[in-house]
Amino acid sequence: MQTNTTCPYCGVGCGVVAEHDTTRCDTLVSVTGDPSHPANQGRLCVKGSALAQTLGHDGRLTHPRINGLEVSWERALDEVGARLGRIRQQHGSGAIAGYLSGQLLTEDYYLANKFFKGFVGTPHVDTNSRLCMASAVAGYKRALGADAVPCCYEDLEEAELVVLTGSNLAWNHPVLYQRLRTAKRRNPLMRIVVIDPRVIDTCEIADLYLPIAPGGDIALFNGLLTYMAGKGRLDRDFIERHTEGFDEALAAAQLEAPDIETAADLCGVDVERLETFYYWFASQLHVVTLYSQGINQSSSGTDRVNAIINCHLAGGSIGLPGAGPFSITGQPNAMGGREVGGLANQLAAHMDYHTPGALDRVTRFWTTPGLVPTLPEGPGHKALALVEAIERGEIQALWIMATNPLVSLPDANRVRAALKKCPLVIVSECMARNDTLEHADILLPASGWAEKDGTVTNSERRISRQRGILPPPGEARHDWWIICEVARRMGFGEAFAYSSVHEVFDEHARLSGFENDPQATPETGYRLFDISGLAGLDRTQYDALAPIQWPVNASAPQGTARLFEDARFMTPSGRARLIAVASRPAMQRPGSDTRLLLNTGRIRDQWHTMTRTARASRLMHHRSEPFIEVHPEDARQASVQNGQLARLHNPLGEYLGRVRVTTAQPQGSLFVPIHWNDQFARQARASALIAAFCDPVSGQPESKQGRVALSPVPAQWEACLLLGSDVTAPLEACDWWARIPLAHCQRWQMAGEKVPDWRVWCERMLGQAPTLWSEDETRGHFRAACLHGGRLLWWLAVAPVGTLNPMLGDIGWLDDCFVLETLEPTQRRRLLAGRAASGEDGGATVCSCHQVGEKTIARAIAGGCKSVEALGERLACGTQCGSCIPELKKLLTAQTERREEPVESTPA
Repeated sequence: MQTNTTCPYCGVGCGVVAEHDTTRCDTLVSVTGDPSHPANQGRLCVKGSALAQTLGHDGRLTHPRINGLEVSWERALDEVGARLGRIRQQHGSGAIAGYLSGQLLTEDYYLANKFFKGFVGTPHVDTNSRLCMASAVAGYKRALGADAVPCCYEDLEEAELVVLTGSNLAWNHPVLYQRLRTAKRRNPLMRIVVIDPRVIDTCEIADLYLPIAPGGDIALFNGLLTYMAGKGRLDRDFIERHTEGFDEALAAAQLEAPDIETAADLCGVDVERLETFYYWFASQLHVVTLYSQGINQSSSGTDRVNAIINCHLAGGSIGLPGAGPFSITGQPNAMGGREVGGLANQLAAHMDYHTPGALDRVTRFWTTPGLVPTLPEGPGHKALALVEAIERGEIQALWIMATNPLVSLPDANRVRAALKKCPLVIVSECMARNDTLEHADILLPASGWAEKDGTVTNSERRISRQRGILPPPGEARHDWWIICEVARRMGFGEAFAYSSVHEVFDEHARLSGFENDPQATPETGYRLFDISGLAGLDRTQYDALAPIQWPVNASAPQGTARLFEDARFMTPSGRARLIAVASRPAMQRPGSDTRLLLNTGRIRDQWHTMTRTARASRLMHHRSEPFIEVHPEDARQASVQNGQLARLHNPLGEYLGRVRVTTAQPQGSLFVPIHWNDQFARQARASALIAAFCDPVSGQPESKQGRVALSPVPAQWEACLLLGSDVTAPLEACDWWARIPLAHCQRWQMAGEKVPDWRVWCERMLGQAPTLWSEDETRGHFRAACLHGGRLLWWLAVAPVGTLNPMLGDIGWLDDCFVLETLEPTQRRRLLAGRAASGEDGGATVCSCHQVGEKTIARAIAGGCKSVEALGERLACGTQCGSCIPELKKLLTAQTERREEPVESTPA
């Protein structure tokens, strides 16, 4: 049986086809791209295609818990309702807070906002979208009058110039990257510019790469605005008829970057490269600037967004096919959360506290015959301020839904201390283990992706159905149901009397059109967000809802692909605003030895805090451990080598990871991934190094310019330990560890300073002496395996630091050995070698979709494969999601260069 639903990862919002076994209610057979979905047209990245492997009841939270003890739902809900009620009565509504997530469905989000703001009466409700998209929201509001992304994905295919800034599209939005790559191949005139401090994989399709200095974005775009004015490339008619603030914005730009040389110096880009970019942008009307976290996650993120929008408005490059400033969201429903008021400064249906008449309008809409909501008068605490309010004792109860703030919020150790101090922490979560759960007083088991039913909205404003396929495991329940049950116990039941999720969607749609007259102005109630055309759907119609872009109303019953085509903006004057902006230094807490800038971000095959992606073993091989990317000169100065373990530290915390020396990383700065946490590695929370500074307009934290010091970890040995389910990892016996879940066992990478007697260590730490072992004391190598009743219990390889990898053999073959009831004699004899007699070492994984390793690719290149297409035909690598293609090209280039190296001849 097949069900069309939506992928739960990035903001591209891909449609997927889930095939499930009707004879087993808890099993998905496969997940493939939906060719009928407009967002992805059948494409799917490796994370999406591995969704079936992330399911299963193991590791799920299946029963409510109070103080660690399993209880009934009645008991848990009664406890939540009673304790929130007491806190509200004793300390006021403002003592209660909610922290939500872009992983929630729109219907869950809508009810959470209605519950907290409308009936508990607290303004203190924020979301983890604050960490990724708040500056984009604030920038759009300042310039366009509304949080309204003007573009659609087709604009990437119709543009003549696409500018990618602060976005590693190839890794973070790979399906959209493939759409753009295909569009460029079809249109030889299209140009692509990549602006990033690092040489990222997205540069593979770039016609021009600008290696911008960290923090140089505003200077770069101010310089562009100055250039456009100086070269007579402004759209004077559009500026005069449809904008305001141009003179002030241009004056600010000219003050900071009066000429191209100054701009180049400020943003660290070669003058000739910068002038090429400026000429291309100024000469084209059909320009799309695609931006993401590299722009938003900054203490000046909103100004960066407005610097970009200024240039589009000045050139009239908005509201046209193939044109506009395009913010790409990080989470699957970050946009849906913004629609329903999930941010602390919002109400609902794109109304803010300062929107004329909004408080009264929402109050009247939510009023029932026997119940009147008590909405707060003004905005609440944003994410970082929420932590500070807990520290001060103002917040007595915090309800966290579908997110892991102990890993994702900056200054993570401070967040941990705040959660410990908070008198009541409630967590709604689908997984049984994450860092935040350790501090929960009450745990509520929630349904997960394959079980939830509702809608999400992607980066191009497209609403798609997420359809429940499997029943929730154990006693897990849907978030919307949990909220309604708590509301009923607090006396709000009349306002939360929903019997089905489609009733929630209907109310959300009706509110979007309530007193929303397109003939009016924003000052008299008109809002651009309007899905009133979807109000009144019955259950059957809701189930069949096809993907559609808002606004959806009487004027646009089929949805709206592109906004502002009539150049009517959502400001009081109807004109778009150019905002005067200027660069300012990043807010960095100084440290005596923290000379290096720290940049953080996502990697290709993992998602957020790995609670889902780490369940699919094939997603763990491309980057299997926490790492630190460092320029060769910085590595030399810190006395660290490629492949060595190193430590980052500052006064806030520390991070341990594997060094990756690369010239793609600019000198003076480092890059670390955000995903690892205490469940998967020791001291690998990147957020522990990030100070809690934020943008003064948006409240979005600065996550790209931390300050750290780099030093080597004094380890003498490294080990790879594979453990079956019956053996506990001896984490106390090492100084560093990282866990890599495999299909049939757990892989532990370990390191330590003191070298033990390894046979004694095995017996003491693993519970049984090795059955097989091999030791080379001269080289410091040790291999061992333990079998019981013919079954493999554990396998171990130890070597001095930097020499372990050649000893590892075929980890996939070893993993398969753990599922065998009895190993054959030939298999036993091959255990210490780590591979079958006929096995070849594939090397580090390059293509996760088809599990193709670097050595396998190198052998194919040596055997005659001279192109990415030839490699795809022979090995299938690069033929699915395509995100490995940049690495394939690098391998092809490297092999070619090695073959072409001159050979010195010996004189006769």
